[in-house]
Amino acid sequence: MVTAQAEMKRLYDAGAHFALPRARRHPSAVPFIFNTKDRTDIFDLEETSKRLHGAHEFVRDLAKKGKTLVFVGGKNEVIAAVKEAAERVGAPYVAGRWIGGTLTNFKNIRKRIDRLEKLMEERGAGQLEKYTKRERLMIDREIDELLGRFGGIVSLRDLPGALFVVDTRHENTAVREANQLGIPVLGLSSSDCDFALIQYPIPANDTSVKSVRFVTESIADAYQEGKVPAK
Repeated sequence: MVTAQAEMKRLYDAGAHFALPRARRHPSAVPFIFNTKDRTDIFDLEETSKRLHGAHEFVRDLAKKGKTLVFVGGKNEVIAAVKEAAERVGAPYVAGRWIGGTLTNFKNIRKRIDRLEKLMEERGAGQLEKYTKRERLMIDREIDELLGRFGGIVSLRDLPGALFVVDTRHENTAVREANQLGIPVLGLSSSDCDFALIQYPIPANDTSVKSVRFVTESIADAYQEGKVPAK
């Protein structure tokens, strides 16, 4: 069991306390700011640690109930961390551009994913040999396009139980779709984000690779713990 002090130290070492210049601060971030140094806001890591602990409990409970957590992060500097953490625990993810309607128009999105699975299955079974070389090339291109758009959420059969989002301001479309459908959002969010849109905020640096990786991996660990039945 990691103590609060130990977790705060790990957050500090990861640079999670660095927010953005005060001029960029969203009013809703005020409760999470400890002070301002050289015009840059500093997060209160005691509050961050408390919020992260609450997120852990929610995610464990979510996994125990058999519900799905989708990891979301499309900024170049966070894509690898989001994808690796999600794949490690077998969770769906969007590590790239969020396709509008992924949640609010999920029925049609799922049809596109079904199409992808069908084409990949046929290609794997050698059933595309009946087509001409040009036709096979077009199908390969369609598969690549669909993989680029939906490859991370192939396993998502129904709407998820929650989203874990890195930088809720950057992923505003995903957050608003989740809010519209009543799907809880866990958000690793810096001081420019609207915390009113996040049910489980984790106020911390959402750009630093070390900070993002630390928080994302810890959320993935909690999800994995919830999936594994207690002995």
